Amino acid sequence: MDCPTEEGQIRRALEGISGVRRLQFNLPARMLSVDAPESAKDSIIQELLNAGFKSEVLSAPLSAEQTAQAQRTELNRLIAALVVAILAEGVHFFAPDSLPWKGLGMGVAAIAIALSGLSVFKKGLGALLRWQLNINALMSVAVIGAFLIGQWPEAAMVMALYSLAELIEARSVDRARNAIAGLLALSPSQAEIQQPDGSWSALDAKLVPVGSLARVKPGERFALDGLVIAGNSAVDQSPVTGESVPVDKSPGDDVYAGTINQSGSLEFRITRPASDTVLARIIHAVEEAQSQRAPTQRFVDKFAAVYTPAVFVMALAVAVGTPLFLGWEWMTAIYKALVLLVIACPCALVISTPVTVVSGLAAAARRGILIKGGAYLEQARQLSMLGLDKTGTLTEGRPKLVFSKVLSTVSSESDVLSWARSLAERSDHPVSKAVVNGLANDAIEVQNFGAELGKGVHGSIGGVNYVLGNHRWIHERGQCSSELEAALREQELQGRTLSLFANDSEVLAVFAVADTTKESSRQAIAELKALGVQTVMLTGDNEATAAAIGREVGINEVRANLLPQDKQSWVAQMAEGHVVGMVGDGVNDSPSLAAASIGFSMGAAGTDTAKEAADVLIMNDDLRKVAETIRLSKRTHAILWQNITIALGIKAVFFVSAVFGNASMWMAVFADMGASLLVVFNGLRLLKASRV
Repeated sequence: MDCPTEEGQIRRALEGISGVRRLQFNLPARMLSVDAPESAKDSIIQELLNAGFKSEVLSAPLSAEQTAQAQRTELNRLIAALVVAILAEGVHFFAPDSLPWKGLGMGVAAIAIALSGLSVFKKGLGALLRWQLNINALMSVAVIGAFLIGQWPEAAMVMALYSLAELIEARSVDRARNAIAGLLALSPSQAEIQQPDGSWSALDAKLVPVGSLARVKPGERFALDGLVIAGNSAVDQSPVTGESVPVDKSPGDDVYAGTINQSGSLEFRITRPASDTVLARIIHAVEEAQSQRAPTQRFVDKFAAVYTPAVFVMALAVAVGTPLFLGWEWMTAIYKALVLLVIACPCALVISTPVTVVSGLAAAARRGILIKGGAYLEQARQLSMLGLDKTGTLTEGRPKLVFSKVLSTVSSESDVLSWARSLAERSDHPVSKAVVNGLANDAIEVQNFGAELGKGVHGSIGGVNYVLGNHRWIHERGQCSSELEAALREQELQGRTLSLFANDSEVLAVFAVADTTKESSRQAIAELKALGVQTVMLTGDNEATAAAIGREVGINEVRANLLPQDKQSWVAQMAEGHVVGMVGDGVNDSPSLAAASIGFSMGAAGTDTAKEAADVLIMNDDLRKVAETIRLSKRTHAILWQNITIALGIKAVFFVSAVFGNASMWMAVFADMGASLLVVFNGLRLLKASRV
């Protein structure tokens, strides 16, 4: 089952069974999920057999070795069929045209057809009994018809070539399907776990409970997700997030299954079971995305549903109409009609879209871009406007000390910074934490520490009272001179948050804290502009801060002081005339992510709510991946239409040649299967591109 025609055939066969509530098809994976009572299982399998399909229950799948052996057996059988078909051609060409030799040739041809075409006949007969036309029905009619009019060598050759080409095509398509499944191999099957007695031993990763302590040595891959407890190392996260540069890991940092430890040994606490690692969720999400049809795919499916019956009617008209109205010989007309039936196969057309879309989804996943459906992969190329949250998207989301200046002329700079750090260290406010992280001076013991809500903190050091507070508190204390106010205003215009350190008589130092922009943000905005996308910052932050960040990264428009519903309203309003995207990472971004044509969420830093609402996850939080998604979408769309043109162009040429020229049935098979292989390999080019 790998084309929509066969899906329709199975759907019609199973929908009439009592108890069947829902059918869910995943053509790229050749998988069918049936929501029905256990009692209906035997009836379902029997109906599949009646329709010509061999089913395999996934609860007992074949091993890799058994699958490989089955494929080798099938290949050997088809090669034998081709050899026998060539022998039939030889008997027809060299042997005398007498009954014994003719009978021998027909027998040899029948053997070739039986070796290669039994499954085709089963599916074809099942389709015809249900008044359906698919490739198996067309090939069955064509081969039987050719045999009956005396073209038995050609009938044998056509069936052998068709079945062999189908196998080659299936193997080619599997390359795209296996691109995602191959991610599973990135994660080791065993993890080194600490035992109750303190020793270390390797355990099956699927059996390791959450909370266990694991260890990974340099050069090894992480088998599970976890939180670093001990050690420092650089980790290559490219298999999961697409980052090209290794990321330094230390206690408190997250690590992911499938990534590679490079330098030092790390001990980490398991945070997710093997079935729920980031890598496992990526694979599951892309498999789900494969089952969703893209717009071009839906168009092709509808076209093929009309195209096949139309060609069948045309072939019937050639077989009956041309002898009656144009005086053609009956045998010639029937043969041309049979050639038309072979050419009518819509396989190349139908398979051109899913292979390309699956390749595109796999290529995106390899780059750390998780796209939840082919529709979003196709639509991304049409994005004309993009809303962007500020904190965590354009900026790091963590305030940092970006400016400090000691104003005291009495105390040394070192002493002032030590006092300020000592006071800030006692506070859990983000601004105070940023000051502590930004100063390297030693801390000193603080007495009489206290906090003033909305203002800052105070305490005494060495018998002297000090405060570390915001601009408003220092102003209320009457300690802001005109010169100091001018300096503070200059910092505030840059969107920075100020913290002033003072004693009872003067301001000793000024600290400016800001949420710094990501290194990639400016380049990301430039790439989006080059693609014709207008960028708009949507933030709940104040005007000054938003404007400063907007100028720094080169964004087109800034909208500040927005509530979550304000962001959603803007996205909904813009979506009326544009294909609008939204990029965010927080719970407050979820409504606007859901309202956008395509929502992008930061996959590492984003909240679960934002990830659920988004259509695309950027696993390494690099905004440049949005532009890369758009470029991949453009390339995927171009290859889709190249494939459609190839498939229909070859069909058109052979239609004319079949009716008015000398095209033969085996030539038609070569043309049809050649077109199928061309579109498959063209679609697979997406997997090979190192950059889009």
